[in-house]
Amino acid sequence: VFGFKAVKALRLEDMRIPFAYLKTFQGPATGMIVERERLDKFGRPFLGATVKPKLGLSGKNYGRVVYEGLRGGLDFLKDDENINSQPFMRWKERYLYCMEGVNRAAAATGE
Repeated sequence: VFGFKAVKALRLEDMRIPFAYLKTFQGPATGMIVERERLDKFGRPFLGATVKPKLGLSGKNYGRVVYEGLRGGLDFLKDDENINSQPFMRWKERYLYCMEGVNRAAAATGE
């Protein structure tokens, strides 16, 4: 909600979640310690970003953005929540180019 341009101003002052609903959430499958161990990153916050622009890039260029972000020091990048599979960039194509970028960045940085 806070990122949508149609909303000019918004302030969340209070939020109450029913206890019955809270009881249905068991928490994340893993915690920060597990994620830090997986990434071998300790003693500092994780640094991540959402790939932008979310529309208009080819799969190859999307993978290039991933490579450059990781090579530049990001710990992770994520898709925008509504990108899914577009006619100009199918999910599988994007995935393959992103993994190529991840592997190239890992080879270049040793991480």
